[in-house]
Amino acid sequence: MIEAENIVAQTAERIFADLADAQTINSDKKDSWKAPLWQALSEAGLPLSWVTEEYGGSGASLAEGFGVLSAAGRFAIGVPLAETMLAGWLLSQAKISCPAGEMTLAPAGPKDRITLNADGTLSGRARGIPFASEAKHIAVLAQGDGGKLSITLIEAAKCRIESSRNLGGDGNDTVTFDRVTPVAVKPAPDGFDLTALLLMGAVARGLQIAGSLETMLEISVRYSNERVAFEKKISKFQAVQHNLAKLAGESAAALAAATSAADAFATGASPDAAFLEAASAKIRCSEAAEKAAAIAHQVHGAIGFTIEHILHRYTLRALAWRDDFGSESYWAVELGKRVAANGADELWPLVASR
Repeated sequence: MIEAENIVAQTAERIFADLADAQTINSDKKDSWKAPLWQALSEAGLPLSWVTEEYGGSGASLAEGFGVLSAAGRFAIGVPLAETMLAGWLLSQAKISCPAGEMTLAPAGPKDRITLNADGTLSGRARGIPFASEAKHIAVLAQGDGGKLSITLIEAAKCRIESSRNLGGDGNDTVTFDRVTPVAVKPAPDGFDLTALLLMGAVARGLQIAGSLETMLEISVRYSNERVAFEKKISKFQAVQHNLAKLAGESAAALAAATSAADAFATGASPDAAFLEAASAKIRCSEAAEKAAAIAHQVHGAIGFTIEHILHRYTLRALAWRDDFGSESYWAVELGKRVAANGADELWPLVASR
């Protein structure tokens, strides 16, 4: 399992605790908290955690970066930290130097394709790109002649971006590439494809969902010990206790699945094992998000649905993250295809090896 307490994750936790307090953010209607938070994260080298110093990053390990994503999920931050980390990781696959500032990556789903034209420009449309309207650059996996894949770096300002929002209120934009000239283009390494990109994104979102569920549980338990009904704390009612127990179970299941998947990637598991872990984690974490959000709001009652309460920052983002980098239904189908292709005799050894 990933070592939960590492110096990189601790640094992220301190920054989030100082500059990303949920109640403060919830009361800030002008988003003035974003700039100081991003500056602190950048000064600590966290957005480019997975990029070596040679290419402009801080050179943290995969495990350390995954710890940062877990912390980000626990605070449900609404800045493109995960997206910039993933974009930097993608660019690093082709040894492309990373620029400063916010980044995102495309495609962020299995259905979109971006074409590298013969003249070196990019064409195509990618939907559901997180924080594209706030990004300065976009890392793109593009397909050229003969199906050859390339990794490119694009200035976001050169693309047509149709702004939209996900359930959590964060950018979920459509990006159109109309013969856009990249800043840099390099061939993708052998064996790297869209599935590899989506799997990495799925692990990141799984960790963020699991982190948000941990905070949902903490908030719900605290509220149940403070709220009094019929002259006693609602935590004393059996129905509430039962719901909190289910919420704790969903949180624990999501955390176990997400950290196991991250560990598989960090330790260089075999392709089949990494696929099994990442796909299973995205499925289980997404299912947990749906169940946990419903329970947390039920425990809080009407107050939990108000915009003034912080609970929605966690529940809505957890629900929104389900769709990024492949939904649970997509990964369930893909996992079934992989298991069927390998044959029944290979399933148990693969599962048992993890």
